[in-house]
Amino acid sequence: MIAIGSDHGGYDLKEVIVAHLKEQGIAVKDYGCNDKSSCDYPIYGRAVAEAVAKGECEKGIVICTTGIGISITANKVKGIRCALCADTLTAQMTRQHNDANVLAMGGGIVGPNLGISIVDAFLNTEFSEEEKHRRRVGLIEQQQ
Repeated sequence: MIAIGSDHGGYDLKEVIVAHLKEQGIAVKDYGCNDKSSCDYPIYGRAVAEAVAKGECEKGIVICTTGIGISITANKVKGIRCALCADTLTAQMTRQHNDANVLAMGGGIVGPNLGISIVDAFLNTEFSEEEKHRRRVGLIEQQQ
């Protein structure tokens, strides 16, 4: 299951991504927000990150206007490696090299078609398991 959450600035892109994932037969747990009313991204970023950290969801997707604030919030949760991506190559590389478990995007930066491509790249790319990448992820985890 994929956890997803956004603030008002990421709401439209979140709705596109939720529909896309459901069309692909991927289970989604939507942590909000539920409309475009002004709200606080840390609430939704933390909820998604905690669901992933607790093992309730395999991976997470968080979206605010730029993706910056919500990615910072997600990365405050122990065990989360959230990567802000605005292109498919970055999404692939963060999965291969960093074993990122949460994807952040900016709803004001990334349009719907690119957003779908980024999500697909993130979800369909496996961690490389190379020793150097395992070692580096281990070092990241020690810092939390």
